[in-house]
Amino acid sequence: MKTYTICGSMRFENEMKHIAFMLETQYNMNIIQCIYSGGNTVSDSEKAGIVMAHYRKIDISDGIYVVDIDGYIGESVKKEIEYATNHHKEIIYHSKFINK
Repeated sequence: MKTYTICGSMRFENEMKHIAFMLETQYNMNIIQCIYSGGNTVSDSEKAGIVMAHYRKIDISDGIYVVDIDGYIGESVKKEIEYATNHHKEIIYHSKFINK
């Protein structure tokens, strides 16, 4: 079983929860979710800590699972894809995975 860090815009927070459940229950994947705020305001220092933790999660994963609903990939996710690529991690795009 491979481990993937889910990456996507927080505008897809609810969708990412459902996708993570589907991947774990139907596709034998171990998914590290990165959904924290629950709609709460996050300070700059909290955000910096969350970002550092998120990249560490990518480090310990086999790859990332990019939630690109309607083709949307935000700037933060683009940086996460670049980071994963530079660290030789597998990258799976939801739009391609779910439609194969």
